[in-house]
Amino acid sequence: MTALATTFATGHVGLNVAELDRSIAFYTRVFGWTLKGRGDGYAFLGDDARLILTLWAQSDGEFSAKTPGLHHLSFEVDSVADVRAVEERVRETGLRLYHDGIVPHSEGASSGGLFFEDPDGIRLEVFTGADIHGDAPSGTAPTCGFF
Repeated sequence: MTALATTFATGHVGLNVAELDRSIAFYTRVFGWTLKGRGDGYAFLGDDARLILTLWAQSDGEFSAKTPGLHHLSFEVDSVADVRAVEERVRETGLRLYHDGIVPHSEGASSGGLFFEDPDGIRLEVFTGADIHGDAPSGTAPTCGFF
């Protein structure tokens, strides 16, 4: 079977959230995105060039890691400095941060990042492809699979 395209990239991502204003505040603060549009029960967030995230206020409770569905959302940034900037913002929110900070993806890997949760408990990763050093929390297994 032939692939539909030579390069696949995720378009915008839609997340189901419990409190729209709380989630808008979190994602604009931590990621630096702006509010691109808003309607009754939803909001569009993005950068200068594109829509990145749509928030839908259609749930109550918290994200469940015990049911099939989204495992985590991963965002790539250009540098360790960018990952550190996100780390600082996440720490300011007081929300759950895994592994106490930036870690490699696996033992011996130079890629790695930060693993944390949004206000609804949705697991998030911000990573870069090089210059991450230290012990990997899960040994040779991918760190992003075990948080």
